[in-house]
Amino acid sequence: MYVHTQAAPRAAAIPGIAHATWAGRDEGLQQLSLWRQTLAPGACTPPHHHDCDEVVLCQAGWGELHVDGQVQRFGADSLVVLPRGRPHQLFNVGPMALEIIGIFGASPVGTFAPDGEALALPWRS
Repeated sequence: MYVHTQAAPRAAAIPGIAHATWAGRDEGLQQLSLWRQTLAPGACTPPHHHDCDEVVLCQAGWGELHVDGQVQRFGADSLVVLPRGRPHQLFNVGPMALEIIGIFGASPVGTFAPDGEALALPWRS
């Protein structure tokens, strides 16, 4: 199947995060994954890195990227570009939901804690 419905993000086991995997291994991809996420006000991802490049498209809201000891703010129509292996954390710092789309150069997406231990994600990657 080549045309898919864009499912709405659903609440995940990570507090304040809703997630939908739009495309990945289950859709026949080997080198690309596409995620849609919503972070509630005040929510954040755990600190982590991936075994592939990542690009985050911000659709709505205000976020902060914590990476390399720096804090960088971003908002709608911003791109966050994260090379493979770069530890980072995303925070919603605005009063409304932070709506993002994650594009990854692998399927499945390996996700790891800063110490290198694999993180078991509560969704399919």
